[in-house]
Amino acid sequence: MPDPTAVGGPSGDPPDVSGVSVGDLMGRVSRDLSTLMRQELALAQAELKQEARKAGKAAGGFGAAGFAGYMVLLFLSVALWAGLSNVMDSGWAALIVAAVWAVIAAVAFVIGRNNARRTHPTPERTVDTLKQVPDALKGR
Repeated sequence: MPDPTAVGGPSGDPPDVSGVSVGDLMGRVSRDLSTLMRQELALAQAELKQEARKAGKAAGGFGAAGFAGYMVLLFLSVALWAGLSNVMDSGWAALIVAAVWAVIAAVAFVIGRNNARRTHPTPERTVDTLKQVPDALKGR
């Protein structure tokens, strides 16, 4: 008996399945779909691992840059404080530098809060697509 899962000849003829039961064919289709889904999942996992590794390296670089930027701002603040203390009392100079940073912090907070209000944590396109899956399986 020829293998009904074998691809047809060079002309692309469909395989001969005349002697195979519908239940056997459905079982084979189910196994093939299961194998395909496992392979797709393994591929997605491999791709995600690779991208996560790249993202981790990028995050490390951003973290180092952020720390370096923090140090620059810290020393510039100390230099501003020292410079202002040449023309006024050291306490007032420190207070002025702190006030400048308080204004910067307030502006950053307002911008961050406004951006947080505009975010939508629900992946709307994915939810819409998943709602369509049952209808697609039913042939609608």
